[in-house]
Amino acid sequence: MPNDLIRMSATEAVTRLRAGEISPLELIDAAEARIADVEPHVNALPTLCFDRARDHAKRLMAERHPPALNEAGFLGGLPVAIKDLNDVAGVRTTYGSPIFKDHVPVRSHPLVERIERKGGIVVAKSNTPEFGAGGSTFNEVFGRTRNPWNLALTCGGSTGGGAVAVATGEVWLAQGTDHGGSLRYPGTFCSVVGIRVSPGRITRGAVNNLYSPLSVQGPMARNIPDLALFLDTMTGYCPLDPLTFDAPAESFVTALGRAGPPKRIAYSPDYGGRVMVERETRAICEAAVRRFEELGCIVEEYAPYLGGVEEAFMILRAQHFVVDRELQLREHRDLIKPDIIWNTEKGLSQSPSQLAWADRERAAFYRRVAEMFERYDVFITPSAGTPAFDVNLTHPATIDGVKLENYMGAATLNATMTMASCAAVAVPAGFDQFGRPIGLQIAAPPRQEARALAAAGFLERMTGLDALVPVDPKPGTVPAG
Repeated sequence: MPNDLIRMSATEAVTRLRAGEISPLELIDAAEARIADVEPHVNALPTLCFDRARDHAKRLMAERHPPALNEAGFLGGLPVAIKDLNDVAGVRTTYGSPIFKDHVPVRSHPLVERIERKGGIVVAKSNTPEFGAGGSTFNEVFGRTRNPWNLALTCGGSTGGGAVAVATGEVWLAQGTDHGGSLRYPGTFCSVVGIRVSPGRITRGAVNNLYSPLSVQGPMARNIPDLALFLDTMTGYCPLDPLTFDAPAESFVTALGRAGPPKRIAYSPDYGGRVMVERETRAICEAAVRRFEELGCIVEEYAPYLGGVEEAFMILRAQHFVVDRELQLREHRDLIKPDIIWNTEKGLSQSPSQLAWADRERAAFYRRVAEMFERYDVFITPSAGTPAFDVNLTHPATIDGVKLENYMGAATLNATMTMASCAAVAVPAGFDQFGRPIGLQIAAPPRQEARALAAAGFLERMTGLDALVPVDPKPGTVPAG
């Protein structure tokens, strides 16, 4: 029975919860058993809180009419994981940093409060790179998280723990964050789905970068219907976040159910050679995109001109680090990893003219993207330039034989859509010759999450790759080269 429960989709589990056919406590028991089996291999959920989860479940079960019962995204007692960047009241929350290794918050992050009010039961905190900075999930507090498709490989980052937890069936849904691809990159590496939402769609709580559109919160799931469900749970106005706005009148689940396929698709494997993408990845992604033609879609190779947006992203990201990390760097430099020090000091050395140039480049790139969407419904690229790499590396050493200059060098495909504030879904596209997952990024205009989800849903139904998860952890080796 526990094994049957963990293999259920989130959508089916919630339907059965609402019908009274299963209970939240049964799902918690199933999650606990699966976590006990899987965690020694993957290290995805280093902090567990089952006593707190059962107390919450009992309170929920005692309520005949929970306040959020008839709201979109009500989860009915479904166990979920929260990234270790977001506070959960009474639960150790470290942000992946030795500075906060013993931190236990007294109040939850506003998004966690919303998830719990809507019937999500927090059973664990998922592992993250230090302060969420990195394309491989490891930190000095909890160590490395491994890819379940090949334990010698990374799961990506920074929502790596969440991606692995969903892929292995430890939980049905996982909350994460995304700045330069932190939901899309690990989703791709683990063959699950994640969406970067438009700024303001989901509350970020009381962060210091309240007016920056770069970093967002978001959901991760095993399939697109489950992703739409969890997005409905999260979305809506929050008085603590000035960028937020009301949830749509039509839920994402409803919109997904009635949507048709896109009519015209722009596809680019590498922005005309400007972005490094491995050959086999390009081939697999090309074949997956061409599946849309079976639905009568027009697929054309096109990409907006990048201009200086790659450098602009690095400049604006560095300024983001100054806001977040400057004061900690003064007091705890010896406890902060080199990549964060580098990013913060890059920001501190930048001139006002560089920041102004970066903003102008971002605006110019956005205008080109907006012009593209006047002709095309969605824009599709690979969601990572390379498959999962050695778990002991911070980033791939090379892509298609070209050496990367820093750990963000592999993030351009994701960062471009971040800069344009697009809604962007990572969805599985296939596997390479070594069995490593490959994925697509499907982007739509800002606030058009439903459009991106719908296109991803059509591809998912054609490939059937969502049926391969949950997966049992598999030993393996790092492919040569």
